[in-house]
Amino acid sequence: MNGSKSSKYNEPRIGRTLRDDIHQVKIKDNLSGEYKDLKEYFLTDDRKEKLKTMNNFKKFFIIPWWLLKSLYFKLTPFRRILLVIAIILILLSGDNRISSEGTSVNLISTAMIAGLIFLFILALELKDKLYAKTELEEGRAVQKALMPEAIPDVDGWDIWLYTKPANDVGGDLLDFLKLSDDKVCISVGDVAGKGLSAALLMAKLQSTIRAIVPDYKTLADLGDKINKIFCRDSLPRLFASLIYLELNTQTGKIKILNAGHLPPILIRNNNMEKLKIKSPALGIIPDAIYNEETMNLQPKETLIIYSDGLTEARNEIGNFYSEKRLEQLLSEGLILSSEKLGEKILADISNFIAKAKTHDDLTIAIIKRIA
Repeated sequence: MNGSKSSKYNEPRIGRTLRDDIHQVKIKDNLSGEYKDLKEYFLTDDRKEKLKTMNNFKKFFIIPWWLLKSLYFKLTPFRRILLVIAIILILLSGDNRISSEGTSVNLISTAMIAGLIFLFILALELKDKLYAKTELEEGRAVQKALMPEAIPDVDGWDIWLYTKPANDVGGDLLDFLKLSDDKVCISVGDVAGKGLSAALLMAKLQSTIRAIVPDYKTLADLGDKINKIFCRDSLPRLFASLIYLELNTQTGKIKILNAGHLPPILIRNNNMEKLKIKSPALGIIPDAIYNEETMNLQPKETLIIYSDGLTEARNEIGNFYSEKRLEQLLSEGLILSSEKLGEKILADISNFIAKAKTHDDLTIAIIKRIA
């Protein structure tokens, strides 16, 4: 009995929840943000281009019509029929030509039925969304389980790994694998697009790399095999960039395969150098030729690998974070540990983006030799 009372008191209350919502929500900012998201999702690229040629007066009327039309066609056939019925009932309830008492009551009842139909459609759409959200959350949990530790324990090395999807699941690859006592490998990749399709391909790419890495002595052959598998199993017009490196923890020798990814930044003697791209991205050319690069990382030298979600992060007016800003920030954090430098980058990106929506997945790997 006491458990029943406790459960009752712990249930959310409509009045209290509404009061909390009023205190938490900034109506103007939230309305503007939600309206912007509606336009981004429902309007086609063609319509977005047409809006650029319209004056504000015309936009005021045409945008709601386009949104309603797009919303209508995204409903299931049954829900579209319900929506039409509800609209007809609303129109009938607004007919003021007959004002007898009985007719007024009927019109009110008609309006209530229309409102209940709208609520029913809303409940069905919310149910679908919650189902999808549950599945995405489960997918996100799997992704998190596949992710490496943020700070792998490697003697003589200071390594920091970070990834964050733009949505519930993402298409960036980040992996760490210990191949032997003195050899570890790090993979950073970026599957074209974002969301569930990119996440599934990312998981496929990660599992492929883990499965075949021990069988290859050269990264050129490894890249060739990964590319053939990706071309075979991926969808048309989808590709992925990849940086795969093998690090000898004793000597500091690093073997690198860069398949169309952004050039890593090497910090050496307080100078920054970009390691050039040498091979095409995965999934574009089935018979592409891949190359292996080698370098030695000396004590106090740092290698930074990142996805384009870093330099192409956008603020509210559409400006990019840019490589120039990143390089300036790195020059100010040369003596920091990998973790502190990574946190400094994240804080600067957060300040730059401010209230803007995140557009792309973000992945960073910082590798510093300390001995």
